[in-house]
Amino acid sequence: MPPTSAASPAAASGVAAEAARRRTFAVISHPDAGKSTLTEALALHARVIGEAGAVHGKSGRRAVISDWMEMEQARGISVTSAALQFEYQGHVVNLLDTPGHADFSEDTYRVLAAVDCAVMLLDAAKGLEPQTLKLFDVCRHRGVPVVTFVNKWDRPGMHVLDLVDELDQRIGLTATPLNWPVGEAGTFHGLLDRDDETMTTFERAPGGARIAEEQLLSAAEAKERYADAWGTALDEVSLLDTLDLETFHAGTSTPMLFGAAVVNVGVRQLLDALVELAPPPSARPDAEGTPRPVEAPFSGLVFKVQAGMDKAHRDRLAFVRVCSGRFERGAVVTHAATGRPFATKYARTMLGRERETIDIAFPGDIVGLVNANALTVGDTLYAEGSPVAFPPMPSFAPEHFVTARTTDTSKAKQFRRGIEQLAEEGVVQILTSNRRGDGAPILAAVGPLQFEVATARLGQEFGVPIALDSLPYGLARRTDADGVALLNAEAGVEVAERRDGALLALFPDKWRLASVQRRHPDVALEPLVAGAD
Repeated sequence: MPPTSAASPAAASGVAAEAARRRTFAVISHPDAGKSTLTEALALHARVIGEAGAVHGKSGRRAVISDWMEMEQARGISVTSAALQFEYQGHVVNLLDTPGHADFSEDTYRVLAAVDCAVMLLDAAKGLEPQTLKLFDVCRHRGVPVVTFVNKWDRPGMHVLDLVDELDQRIGLTATPLNWPVGEAGTFHGLLDRDDETMTTFERAPGGARIAEEQLLSAAEAKERYADAWGTALDEVSLLDTLDLETFHAGTSTPMLFGAAVVNVGVRQLLDALVELAPPPSARPDAEGTPRPVEAPFSGLVFKVQAGMDKAHRDRLAFVRVCSGRFERGAVVTHAATGRPFATKYARTMLGRERETIDIAFPGDIVGLVNANALTVGDTLYAEGSPVAFPPMPSFAPEHFVTARTTDTSKAKQFRRGIEQLAEEGVVQILTSNRRGDGAPILAAVGPLQFEVATARLGQEFGVPIALDSLPYGLARRTDADGVALLNAEAGVEVAERRDGALLALFPDKWRLASVQRRHPDVALEPLVAGAD
């Protein structure tokens, strides 16, 4: 049945009910805190997989499902986000694993535009690390509530109350623990459930490949068996605030849980908390700030575009967050950026790189549209007759710049096509400069690891060998057409155009920028906003 501009009451009620079952969240953290391991453990506890993989594929086990790129498996780090969908306790869970490395902050930021909640992973030994602090700020800016999971409690680490104090003093977030470790980090006996003062102990599976067996102890049994450690846990947790859903959803408090993802300890408790406490999809503001209810006709936001997931097909997948209404595979929707119709014949749901055809999806779901060559990051799709455009996806301010050229001149066409694809996916920003021409585009990135990804993908997916030449720039400012000639005449300054038409003036450092601004105070040189433009 073709979409209409207004859903019937019965259809709207059905959409609202399905949206209420959805929990869409991202796992975010500083590098090496254990995001991919936790993602794998969550899938294991939801019975999506029968055995947990390992980062690097250690001990003869397969790699984790969310790290599917060869570079990720070789380095043991996530360089791109991955989506997993599964059912758990009557809920549909859409889980997104994200890169932790600062060089891939843009990918994480885009994911946070597509979720309703985030799980912030803290390393028990390190607490709040630089990237953790940045991610908390992003969550606060986007209004994404945060659940905190303190990982690696089976190893020596910080004192538990010091971790709580860090959250309060450094980022103004009140911790409201749902459970509490019995025993200090490294001498972990089990978890105190704050609700009923029971204790769960764990019989860990070798290497964490399978779910750890649990034993539930009453308060009397826990006191008898663990005496001082149990009493200390009760005393510590009694000092802290209890869960407050209103402040959690407002982003001023964070439910806190503890565990060790690598041995599957505390993971079930986290998954239970997420389906119970994380907010379901709700009305999403459009570009004008007007909320679009989940019951409205279909709309979706493209937050990621990824090619190279399936070597056999060389296709390109657009990740779409369903924001409102009922998505139906095969329906023709409208591409807001062009006003043109877009067919949704090939729609998939994802589990890492694995895919299955999906016929129907609801608000909160992540749908992969195959061969979506017309779509780019930040695009909006909507049902015919019910137009909407969501706010554009920001681009981070680049700090590293290189020129790229193919070392095989016979591959010039493939080189141009590959560069264009990487730009559309947001792997790097592509700038063109009159000084260099189309054959030597400027690649601009937040961090140099992005250039490694671009080089690897051009070689693997397009068969194009490339050479990168560093440029002496370290910051960019937005300018306008009136300032181009003046800026290009300045030594050590170059103006280049981004794919979206923005003119960026590139400078070696802030001192050179200040010097140019003193001589040309009327030339537009606008900062790219606080990490995101």
